[in-house]
Amino acid sequence: MTATHESHTDQAGTAAVPPVVDREAWQAARDELLVREKAHTREGDAIAAARRRLPMTEVDGAAVVVGPEGPTTLLDLFEGREELIVYKHMWHLGEPFENQCEGCTLTYWAVQDPAYLKARGVSFAVFAKAPYAELAPFIEFMGYPQDWYSVFDSDDETVGGGEFGTWLCFLRAGDRVFLTTSVTGRGAEATMPALALLDMTARGRKEAWQDYPEGWPEGKVPGWFWRADEDGVGNSWNGGRPAIQWTRPGATPVTAGEHHHH
Repeated sequence: MTATHESHTDQAGTAAVPPVVDREAWQAARDELLVREKAHTREGDAIAAARRRLPMTEVDGAAVVVGPEGPTTLLDLFEGREELIVYKHMWHLGEPFENQCEGCTLTYWAVQDPAYLKARGVSFAVFAKAPYAELAPFIEFMGYPQDWYSVFDSDDETVGGGEFGTWLCFLRAGDRVFLTTSVTGRGAEATMPALALLDMTARGRKEAWQDYPEGWPEGKVPGWFWRADEDGVGNSWNGGRPAIQWTRPGATPVTAGEHHHH
């Protein structure tokens, strides 16, 4: 079977597709890429090993955050465990649910149930810079676990400062708390399995910055998950909630800027 590859969009509007080959040729090509994938995995292991050898820096375990039961401390969030992972979730003060951060929704959505972390002895919490009274209705609407905490009134740099949209990892030694690492930017893709799955597909994420073969469907700006427009593709700054929020029971249509009444 010979390989055929349309490197342009034909008159029927069908986008180019990968070359078509027999199973043996496909397996050979797949095996060739597998060598690179394994090298990539081993390099990831080596980076993780280096991360475990990073120094750590002490932070204030008495720093106060406010959760569903009221004020508590960073130390208390460990719940006696040795380690704690925190996601610093962006928050737009005073904005309705549908205007809250879509990128943070994606980052946190797939890992909101920390059962497997806790089974491994790692506690979990989410920090947001808003009064808890403003967070509570959103947490309920989204169906999130009650492990969100307000850092609105915190002047502690680790807890309330710095860049949100960031994962923080802490280690406890007795009553002393240490920051071991922080991850932000594209590093946060570690908790976006949908992107990893899209990267496995022939079409990928369909984002304009990615390297695509000639004739592939035109990529759109990153952030297609930010707004679901009428065509369901995104890339619009209005038109409703981040798409994932429509899965909440009882979610009803909204108009941009509409405020919720509780």
